[in-house]
Amino acid sequence: MEPEEILPRQSFNSMKIMVDQAPAMPHEDEPSLDKNSASAEHEHWMGEAILQARIAAEQGEVPVGAVLIEAGKLIGSGFNQPIMRHDATAHAEIVALRAASVSKQNYRLPATILYVTIEPCTMCVGALIHARVDLLVFGAREPRAGAVVSQNKLLDSQHYNHKLSYVEGVLAAQCSTLVQAFFKAKRGVNRRAD
Repeated sequence: MEPEEILPRQSFNSMKIMVDQAPAMPHEDEPSLDKNSASAEHEHWMGEAILQARIAAEQGEVPVGAVLIEAGKLIGSGFNQPIMRHDATAHAEIVALRAASVSKQNYRLPATILYVTIEPCTMCVGALIHARVDLLVFGAREPRAGAVVSQNKLLDSQHYNHKLSYVEGVLAAQCSTLVQAFFKAKRGVNRRAD
């Protein structure tokens, strides 16, 4: 493999975009997408991430799911599984990145979009930056540990060598409801056990 193949392409500045706003143009040479087609595509892939989150819930894991897309094709998917794998790093985002890296035979994943149902934590934001993912799309905010907009706001930092753009709020109500229902049911089971 030539060294040029693993070098990241020129990244762009972090942009905060809400779903109901026009999509950002991360690179000048990319064609523009109208608002409706970008929103429909985001909703489609977030729906796939939600399916992954449901698998996590069925396994007794916190229902977070992620999919990684390159040129309109799924290249990696994952759901939370730290309990199953006995691995604190087995968050949905990390599992999806690992699957895509194996598929691409490269730990750098430029020109990709990661869809995840819940705002990523510090660890996952770091992994996305190191993998050189171009765009993060997340559903619901994570008020306690979210590292994009809720707590640390890591993507606003200027010292990283890669800038990751993000879109928040895609199917947020569905994503949030999955997590809330999971913890409500878990609390109910714990109360009955007492």
